[in-house]
Amino acid sequence: MLFETTPQAVSECHWAFPPAAEWADDDLVGGGADLEPSTLVYAYSQGMFPMGIGRGSKHLGWWSPNPRGILPLPNLQVSRSMKQSAKKYTMRTNTNFSAVMAACASPIREGAWITSPFIAAYERLHELGWAHSVETYNEDGHLVGGLYGVRVGGLFAGESMFHLQRDASKVALMHLVEHMRSLNMSLLDVQWSTPHLASLGVVEVPRDQYLRQLSEAISGQKPVS
Repeated sequence: MLFETTPQAVSECHWAFPPAAEWADDDLVGGGADLEPSTLVYAYSQGMFPMGIGRGSKHLGWWSPNPRGILPLPNLQVSRSMKQSAKKYTMRTNTNFSAVMAACASPIREGAWITSPFIAAYERLHELGWAHSVETYNEDGHLVGGLYGVRVGGLFAGESMFHLQRDASKVALMHLVEHMRSLNMSLLDVQWSTPHLASLGVVEVPRDQYLRQLSEAISGQKPVS
């Protein structure tokens, strides 16, 4: 199972992030702090995630897009191609987290932003049971696609995905959604929507709506549609 272990407790975040009421409409809502587990878990629970400010930048930013891209679980669009691909792939979870992150961080990918400090931070978060990977393997047993992200209660915050063969990342997304449904999780965050993600069922919601759904997901309540 994808989320079969209870995450280890982390210490209280010691950074004073600005409250949501003080955030500007801009997607960037803060800067600085660090990538310690306590910081990351707190940030996700408040609707933020970390990313550098500008490609290759060493300056850490905290982002809360407005609007926010989410995938309502019933909305997942499964094409005939995806169904056929799913039959030939083998799915695993949390068996090769580092390899999934490395593939997502490949510098040859357009818009690559995942740096060594991010890899180290999320590997630590994975060791503590907060970060998870979904992995797609071909018939030869090679890792050909997958995704990783962070779970906090009923939230799964998707960070990145990759594919080396047709539909390999889409099948990983199918697998994730199935697991989330089985556990009555309610919120799948994808940060920003793109035409590709929209074709899979991703929609955009205002930040205040996302924050309400986030609070309900973390507290175990179903979001109001």
